[in-house]
Amino acid sequence: MGNPMHDVLDQWKAAFDGHQPEAMAELFTTDALFQGFGPEVIAGRDAVRDYYAAVADNRSADVDLLHTYTIGDQAAGGFADVTFRDPTGWTAPVHLSLVLRFEDGAWKIRQYHVSRISTEH
Repeated sequence: MGNPMHDVLDQWKAAFDGHQPEAMAELFTTDALFQGFGPEVIAGRDAVRDYYAAVADNRSADVDLLHTYTIGDQAAGGFADVTFRDPTGWTAPVHLSLVLRFEDGAWKIRQYHVSRISTEH
C-alpha cells in the first residue's frame, strides 16, 4: 500500500483539475466535515458535492505534500500546501489539513480544512 495522504491527494487533484464534483464527493466519507473558503463548516458528501459543483471549472490546484501520519490501520492524515489558480492569473494559496479514515477498502477524507495563506497579520 502507498502513502494514504499521497494517494488521496493525487485522486483529489485529478478530480479538482477535471472539475468532477461527483468524483470529488466520492473521496469523502458520508459524514465528512469540510471547511473550505466559505464561512461555514459543512457536513456530508452531498454538501461537499455541491461545494465543488460551484467552483469555476477553469480552476486547478498545485499540491505540495508536507507531512503525513498514520494511526494504526484505520486513520491517517497530514498537511499540504495547495495553490488554487485559474488562467486569468487568480491564485489562492492555502494550507490544507486532512484526516483520513479507511472504510470499505479505501481511504476516505473524514475531515478537510483549508486556511488561506496571507502575508498580513
